[in-house]
Amino acid sequence: MRKIVFILMAIVGAVTCTCAQDTATIAVTITGTVINEQKEPIPGVTVTIKDQPGLGISTNEKGVYTIKANKYQWLVFSHIGFGQQEIMIKDGLTIHVTLSASGKKAMDEIIVTALGRQKKATVTGAITTVDVSTLKTSTSSITNALAGNVSGVLAMQGSGQPGSNASEFWIRGISTFGAGTSALVLVDGFERSLNEINIEDIETFTVLKDASTTAIYGSRGANGVVLITTKKGKTDKVSINGKYEGSYNTRTFTPKFVDGYTYASLMNEARVTRNEEPFYSIEDLALIRNQLDPDLFPDISWMDMFLKRGAITQRAALNFDGGGSLARYFVSGSYINEGGMYETGENLKGYNTNANYKRWNYRANIDMNLTATTLVRVGVSGSLGKQNLPGGTYEEIWASLMGQNPISIPIKYSTGQVASRGGAEKQNPWVLITQQGYIENWQNKIQTNVTLEQNLKFITPGLRFVGRFGYDNNNNNYIRRMKWPEGWIAERQRESNGDLRLKRTITEQLLTQRSDATGDRAETFQGELHYTKTIQSHSFGGIVQYTQEKKVNTSNYAEDLMQGIERRNQRVAGRFTYGFRSRYFFDVNFGYNGSENFATGHQFGLFPAVSGAWNVAEEEFIQKKLPWMDMFKIRYSFGKVGNDYMPVRFPYLASFSTNAEAGYNWGDLESKNSYSGLTYSRVASNSITWEVSTKHDLGLDFSFFGDKFGGALDYFHEQRDGIYMERQFIADIVGLKGQDPRANVGSTVSSGFDGQVKFSQQINKLNLSVRGTMTYSRNKILEADEQYSNYPYTTRAGFRVNQNKGLVALGLFESYEDIRNSPTQDFGRVAPGDIKYKDINGDGTINDNDIVAVGATRYPNLVYGFGLSANWKGFDASVLFQGAGKSSFFINGFTVYPFSQGDWGNILSDVVESGRWVLGENEDPRAAYPRLSYNGSANNYRASTYWLRESSYIRLKTVDAGYTFPKAITNRMGVKTMRVYFLGTNLLTFSKFKMWDPEMNSTNGQAYPLAKTFTFGLTVNL
Repeated sequence: MRKIVFILMAIVGAVTCTCAQDTATIAVTITGTVINEQKEPIPGVTVTIKDQPGLGISTNEKGVYTIKANKYQWLVFSHIGFGQQEIMIKDGLTIHVTLSASGKKAMDEIIVTALGRQKKATVTGAITTVDVSTLKTSTSSITNALAGNVSGVLAMQGSGQPGSNASEFWIRGISTFGAGTSALVLVDGFERSLNEINIEDIETFTVLKDASTTAIYGSRGANGVVLITTKKGKTDKVSINGKYEGSYNTRTFTPKFVDGYTYASLMNEARVTRNEEPFYSIEDLALIRNQLDPDLFPDISWMDMFLKRGAITQRAALNFDGGGSLARYFVSGSYINEGGMYETGENLKGYNTNANYKRWNYRANIDMNLTATTLVRVGVSGSLGKQNLPGGTYEEIWASLMGQNPISIPIKYSTGQVASRGGAEKQNPWVLITQQGYIENWQNKIQTNVTLEQNLKFITPGLRFVGRFGYDNNNNNYIRRMKWPEGWIAERQRESNGDLRLKRTITEQLLTQRSDATGDRAETFQGELHYTKTIQSHSFGGIVQYTQEKKVNTSNYAEDLMQGIERRNQRVAGRFTYGFRSRYFFDVNFGYNGSENFATGHQFGLFPAVSGAWNVAEEEFIQKKLPWMDMFKIRYSFGKVGNDYMPVRFPYLASFSTNAEAGYNWGDLESKNSYSGLTYSRVASNSITWEVSTKHDLGLDFSFFGDKFGGALDYFHEQRDGIYMERQFIADIVGLKGQDPRANVGSTVSSGFDGQVKFSQQINKLNLSVRGTMTYSRNKILEADEQYSNYPYTTRAGFRVNQNKGLVALGLFESYEDIRNSPTQDFGRVAPGDIKYKDINGDGTINDNDIVAVGATRYPNLVYGFGLSANWKGFDASVLFQGAGKSSFFINGFTVYPFSQGDWGNILSDVVESGRWVLGENEDPRAAYPRLSYNGSANNYRASTYWLRESSYIRLKTVDAGYTFPKAITNRMGVKTMRVYFLGTNLLTFSKFKMWDPEMNSTNGQAYPLAKTFTFGLTVNL
């Protein structure tokens, strides 16, 4: 023990002595002024000491700076828009500097990668760097700004409900049907959610797309990685930034339904055309049309009644940063309040039943220089969110709003009783939204991290150490206070005295309460060694990283021991780089991962990757012949990464059951002799491990004409093997009961391309830029666990993940002769005007063996965006069009299939406007809707090309126009800069599908609509 203590003391003494020797030089105070080529002072120029992390200051409004340093150290002067200068401190104590306009090229751009920052010219992998200023959204989640802005990302927003309106997104599409498909998101190096981060806190946003950039994440990197770094303090006087936005939200699409008279007429048609008596007499129709008896024959537009025209969103953010040579800080806070669109009648009660969402965010990043070579970064951030919802569930409300037809019930009868057809979705929408209590969801997140950066140049130049520790705690609380009034429904006939005949459909529920809580806790530790060395024209680099992570659910899992055990991962990763003459580059990356979720012998795996690049523009003959070519870099990468996310804990462990329904059958299917006993409820799968993705990427980075035109293009190919899935087709003779065993038996292949381009031009004082992005991905299932079929087109293999499958519709039957001359359809009786299907296998009968792949997938395979921005003097404006395609979905449900559930289900206006088959009036076999039927026609409700719709669209995603006040005005107001602006989102949508928003990808439209937003805002810098 004494020897160990002595050795440690010797090491500390040596380090201290070395540091002392390093700093035991002559300290001086340097002052000076920084000006531009027009002899004007430049405020805000960063002045740092080379190789001294964090030591620096900024020039004041007059361009003056003062800094303490040692003789013969180098001062580095840098500022956006100007070229960087480095000057050695000699005898003079006054150093004046003139900065020239930047000649910086795209190849000099610094981007964030998995293991630090590097010049874009030296990057050999597929990386998308995002200009954060282009990510504009008035919602609570930045994910809604990704589609069309970020190449390599496919995104889709499925709901507009406040607090639940974040978009799903995938990097280069979906490549698996087993484990998770979500990308890994890291904020300041730690795994965190993208949905709650405040956009004003983001410094850089980077997307890692290929194996060479994600291999270090090993079994976590197959679905791509998003890297976000948050803002840090700068050496300068305190700078205060404030923003306020007020938004008015309406809807992009609202489903339109027929009125009461039209509904009743259509119901009669549906009955008569199937040889049934009409439901409403001529007198009844007159009562409905003239609204003479609103109790028995109401006419209510439920959507108009309980959806407001719009709602208000308010958003405010405040941050300040500053500091000196020893410590710097960035502190921010923000608040958002998204209003709901339900018409709740606030005067009826003392509590809120609307769908509102509020969130408070905070962040504090502090950097401290403990010594000239030691930097410590401390970060604390978090959010508190509150979502308020009506007492009726989301599904019940939208099923009721679209299920209650206009003449079924009034809101209340004239006698005061509440009208209701029953509970759940059959309940009165007014009750579900306003009278059934309310729900509160609270989400509290606290995130802390500490980073130590130690320059180890006293050991050898170019060596440094980075250590990180993060601790996050997330808690979610749910409480539902629920009640409802007594419900009644009136019979069609009144009493002899004219009174209503009321029948109770639901009894009163007094106030009850139900609550739940979930949560998790995560800890992360990382240690990295970085080394760089340049020998003449050769540059070398190496990074070795060790990571260990653990995450545990803090919810009540008293009955499930496995869910209460921490999920733990370990990883050793590295990257080795070589560059020659800034034109040839070669990288080797690896991740060696371990997971405790798998059996011994399958817990660790190696995920290697290699990549190389050639910057043709740096060749001498190119520089002579094509001087306008700033960068033309060809790159290629190949490697393997993994995906270890799976919902099942410890699949290598078996579990048993004594359930009376389980047991053993010693008979056959028709004559069972069952005996109870101990049986497997889950069979052990000892060989389960992660999915493995093999990726290729061929890319091009280019920049021409002094960076006026540039971009990146990539072709990618990926094969995902060992996809985790249940064995669903094991013969009964095996004798397994309970949960099916799982195995790595699936396989897919996907390929596609993505790219981004930008062109910029200055015309006098007018600056213009045009940009565009595109991402296309297509996948195919190679193997899936499925039973043999005589018809290969009925299997999953050979088709896309989430491929739509259905019958091929040939139109509508024209006559009974047409029916007799066509193959038999095994879906019930048919008549002229019913859907006619194609006999795919030619056996004379149409059944499930004739179901084939049709259309594309429900999720977009193509997402693109293009925009234009301009600024002139203080005015600026930008527009972005965003689109999606190569996707389709089936429409279905009681609003699409009129009267399929009798009188339950409203009727879309499209049934009347687009044309339906009507006996004697419109017997067009190409009619948009088949012959109506009351209580359904099973033949017409099959998934088929008849009901298949394209969900492609293009929309005016954002319009941003603002004005920045001139200095002459802001100086008198005591502020540095001030800008007022208008931001519009989802203003116009162009699509063939117009029933509801095509981006939602809803099959029945029963979802909270997406928002069209008009925002006015103000930003101020003090």
